[in-house]
Amino acid sequence: MSEKQLTLDKRYIRMAGIWAENSYCTRRKVGALIVKDKMIISDGYNGTPAGFENICEDDNGVTKPYVLHAEANAITKIARSNNCSEGATLYVTASPCIECAKLIIQAGIKRVIYSEKYRLEDGLELLKRAGIEVQYINPNE
Repeated sequence: MSEKQLTLDKRYIRMAGIWAENSYCTRRKVGALIVKDKMIISDGYNGTPAGFENICEDDNGVTKPYVLHAEANAITKIARSNNCSEGATLYVTASPCIECAKLIIQAGIKRVIYSEKYRLEDGLELLKRAGIEVQYINPNE
């Protein structure tokens, strides 16, 4: 990877971190950006579906089952736009879960850059199996 690409990757992953601040979730705030040809074509953060209350956890602090992950929000936004994610890069603050990995594969995304490991690594393994480039980047380095 070129030094220029690494510099861009670090910038976009920091931007995904800033985007995560939009989340109303208290347990974990996650942000995602989808970039193609050096343009941000979609963004997302974890939260409830449009029109729902902005409360992600129940009274016991457990995440509600209908909360969308940041990657899912970014990918579904593309479906409502004129953009195409084929060959794009996804920058996400937490490594994708298995469900989001399936969406990433189907969306044609070719690279995934993340800055924090999710507790389960099955999503990363599925992405690698699909031939998607996966890379951890510390945004503070």
